[in-house]
Amino acid sequence: MATDKDVLDQLLAGRDPQELFAKDGLPDELKKALSERMLAAELDDHLGWEAEAGADNRRNGSSKKTMLTGTSKVTLDIPRDRSGTFDPRLIAKYQRRFPDFDTKIISMYARGMTVREIRGHLDELYGIDVSPDLISTVTDAVLETVAEWQGRPLDACYPLRRRVDDPPDHRLILLRL
Repeated sequence: MATDKDVLDQLLAGRDPQELFAKDGLPDELKKALSERMLAAELDDHLGWEAEAGADNRRNGSSKKTMLTGTSKVTLDIPRDRSGTFDPRLIAKYQRRFPDFDTKIISMYARGMTVREIRGHLDELYGIDVSPDLISTVTDAVLETVAEWQGRPLDACYPLRRRVDDPPDHRLILLRL
C-alpha cells in the first residue's frame, strides 16, 4: 500500500528533519495514535456485543499505560468500560512491552550478549532503562524452546554449497552425520 503524498506532507509540515526519527519522534507518535485507535475499535466491538446481549455497558474514560516499544517508551490511553469487562487483545492487561521489544532482547541474547550488555545497548541506542530482571524474564521465557530445538533429531545428511556465489546446483557437498 502506497502512502499518499499529501498525507506525508501533512505529517512532515513544520517538523525539524533532525528530530523526525529521534526519541518521541514521528514513528513513536504514529505507533501511539494507531494503538489508541485500535484499542478504541476493540472497545466499540466489545460494547456492540454486550448491547446485543442486552447489557447496559458503556465507555468509562481511559487509564494511562506506559509501554516499552523497540525504540522508546510510549504512554497510551487505554479505554475502559463501566462494567470492567473489556479486556483488550492488542495490549493485554498487565502487558508492558510491545512484542517486537521482546524479539530484540532475544536476538541480542542469542548472539551471546550478557544481560548487562543488553541493558547497556538498549540504553545507548533507545534511551530505555530496563532492569536486568526484565531482560532475564524475557530470555527465560524462550529457554525451554531453545532447549527443545537443540535436542531435535538431526537428518542423516545435509547438502552444502562450496561457496555462497556458486549456483544452487553446482558443487554440492553432502555432509553426513
